[in-house]
Amino acid sequence: MSISKISFLCSLLLVFFSPRVLLAQNDSPYEREYPVMNYGSAQLQDAVTELQARMDVGEVSLKFNAERGYLDAALDALGISSTSQLLVFSRTSLQQPLISPQSPRAIYFNDSTYVAWVQESGLLEVATMDPNLGPVFFTLGQIESEQPQFNREFRTCLRCHDSLSLTGGGTPRFMMSSNYTGVAGQLVSHEGSIMTTSRTPISSRWGGWYVTGFHGEQRHLGNVFIQTADDISDENLATTGNRESLEGLPQIEPYVAPYSDIVALLVIEHQIEIQNKIARTNFYARTLLDEQELSGAEVEEALDVLAEELLESLFMVGQPSLIDTVEGTSGFTAEFESSGPKDSQGRSLRDLDLQQRLFKYPLSYLVYSSAYKSLPQQIKERVAARMEEILTSNGSNDDYKHLSSEDRRAISEILIETNWSDE
Repeated sequence: MSISKISFLCSLLLVFFSPRVLLAQNDSPYEREYPVMNYGSAQLQDAVTELQARMDVGEVSLKFNAERGYLDAALDALGISSTSQLLVFSRTSLQQPLISPQSPRAIYFNDSTYVAWVQESGLLEVATMDPNLGPVFFTLGQIESEQPQFNREFRTCLRCHDSLSLTGGGTPRFMMSSNYTGVAGQLVSHEGSIMTTSRTPISSRWGGWYVTGFHGEQRHLGNVFIQTADDISDENLATTGNRESLEGLPQIEPYVAPYSDIVALLVIEHQIEIQNKIARTNFYARTLLDEQELSGAEVEEALDVLAEELLESLFMVGQPSLIDTVEGTSGFTAEFESSGPKDSQGRSLRDLDLQQRLFKYPLSYLVYSSAYKSLPQQIKERVAARMEEILTSNGSNDDYKHLSSEDRRAISEILIETNWSDE
């Protein structure tokens, strides 16, 4: 991407997405920033809203469990596998007083929806990707009811789940962080707290998370409780990883499974990055297309930049190579790979490599998602045209040099045979 295009977009966004006065507590925070989106009032089309509609007419009921409340039933109704379970012990969420290394927060996910459960909590936290609005947030009370209700949340969740913390120009986001975390789950240093993506070095990931599975000589910050600088030394990190399960952890019995799978961690980081990028692209593009004061040329150039940024994430530009084989132990790998369209050779964009990189064919499976398909046509046309250029080139573009000629050919064949298009 050229420096001139980056500079142009930055200056444009400073004008149209600059900090503005926050709304009243009971208003959607995006009604002034992005009026074309109607984030607080548009009809929802996400998985949670669809489930609630089925519950309202008696098609689906959620069975209450004395141990985990509505968690098991919600996962089943939303089509979320328990193999995706991730356990985070850093106190970094809305329910931080209840979270500790002895009672970590459990997160479960599929391609569109995330459910978080905390022991002794009065609510489930749910986040999902709406095709038109991007990330939307709900809670479900953990008290048995004849008519359980998912309640949509705004400012409570968006204080954090906004890409600029509601200072203006931000967009709703999913979040994943790595933190230097102490023995009680507290953050011991803000300098060690970062938002992670699939581009973050493995050595800086998963602080405050439990990690199960095998990763050879690669180091990460998972399973580490920091009291002194020696706790993050290479010697100590060599002893904290490569564990098959969390058996023996105090109070692991209340959880669905004794795992916090390393492959699920890698996949969720990729997925969150792409979904956030799709949401940002959607908010910005629709606002630009609705803006009457810009010239046609200015809008076209800004859309070009947004499309290119999205493409870089879709093609996994900048992801670090794996230096050793990664192996999960929860069953997530097989579950994940079994979903989604395959070509006549059985290949899929969900196929995992786990030896040199995360995915065997480096183009995100989220190109099939309803959120991607709901992007403005002007964006999808640009992405499709550039995608064809990238996949049919000889690899001369440095941004996409990680794609071999075999990669490009395989991805092209998979897309054609699975009937993917920009429509």
